[in-house]
Amino acid sequence: MYNLSIFWHRRDLRISDNAGLYKALKNSKNVQSVFIFDKHILDLLPNDDQRVIFIHQEIQRLKQEYLSVGADLKVYYGFPTELIPQIVSEHQAEAVFTNRDYEPYALKRDESIFDILKEKNIAFVGSKDHVIFEKNEVVKDDGKPYTIFTPYSKKWKSLLNEFHLKPYPTEKYLENIYKISEPSKLIELSQMGFSGVQKVEFPKRIIPKEIIDSYHETRDIPAILGTSRLSLHLRFGTISIRNLAKLSFETNEKYLNELIWRDFYQMIIFHFPHSVKNSFKPQYDQIIWEQNEVHFKAWCEGKTGYPLVDAGMRELNETGFMHNRVRMVVASFLTKHLLLDWRLGEAYFAEKLLDFELASNVGGWQWAAGSGCDAAPYFRVFNPTSQQEKFDPKGNYIRRWVPEIDTFNYPIPIVEHKFARERVLERFKSGLGTI
Repeated sequence: MYNLSIFWHRRDLRISDNAGLYKALKNSKNVQSVFIFDKHILDLLPNDDQRVIFIHQEIQRLKQEYLSVGADLKVYYGFPTELIPQIVSEHQAEAVFTNRDYEPYALKRDESIFDILKEKNIAFVGSKDHVIFEKNEVVKDDGKPYTIFTPYSKKWKSLLNEFHLKPYPTEKYLENIYKISEPSKLIELSQMGFSGVQKVEFPKRIIPKEIIDSYHETRDIPAILGTSRLSLHLRFGTISIRNLAKLSFETNEKYLNELIWRDFYQMIIFHFPHSVKNSFKPQYDQIIWEQNEVHFKAWCEGKTGYPLVDAGMRELNETGFMHNRVRMVVASFLTKHLLLDWRLGEAYFAEKLLDFELASNVGGWQWAAGSGCDAAPYFRVFNPTSQQEKFDPKGNYIRRWVPEIDTFNYPIPIVEHKFARERVLERFKSGLGTI
């Protein structure tokens, strides 16, 4: 039993059902919770980044939750490799608890902190929290990681039991939270160089059971609210993955499959970190991409002359969100119709998406390009017009985002579908040396 421990919140901005916090409280007489605005990450973002505003709002909410039980959440700004040892020294802590992250930067950062704390004889304890299964928990019989989703999902489901969906009863040990007499002051966004002007609406932190119940019927229709819009909250852990997985396990397998995809991509990025910047299948890095800045600009601005593509990009630019079906269409259009490098699109989504999650973003883009694990074959080219006819037949979604659709102001297609399809097939065929 530690006398005093630090719990480091990262992508788990909640007290309830928090694996790492539960472990800290259960094994410590006192637990001081902290959050660090990581300068290494924030320095790369524009000063009006909406995700930073969302995180700051959630930190305010979380701080109030701690204050309501006589505790405090201390918030810092800087480099975690420097701050964590300082915080440990300041509080004379004996251990640091946190929840694991599987992205390359996070793994390297945590390894550095582990080594620094080990020299001081301070424990650094990680927990699994934002996935149901991690690392090597779902692997082939020979111990190797899966690279195809379907067999992975079957194994995932076969291993699932009540234990994996059971919430961690953090409330049971809240008496071990470190009590304070005076709360610390929360750092302001302006002090970190951010404007703090909220330009988009953040989805509510409420699990819409009725939408999950009908998800299999509504998930592909972009004109309606047929998806849960909880990806942002999953990304920053303001809701529990176990809660959502339990509900979908009981009511809708299609929704559960989406959560399994999320676990799958987290496992892939852990085992194959090269896929962040390079094609998962190395031979795809032999493809010669077009270098057309005019086409890329038209795609970014939603002015390609393909209504479904343009509607999706305008929705993204204005709201920070894009419907999942449309994400596949616009990604396919960039990589197949325009023959532009998937990394361009991945980076643009990384900048714009509120729910940006590196593993899923990279995985989705490589799937669309044909270069990823479990990829759509390179010769599968989405026809944006037929996709529009199938999933937005009345044009309700398109008219919402492309009001000039029936006027002379709407541009003609920047590339012809038949030509684009033949070009990409030829380019990929020669680049991959396949028939």
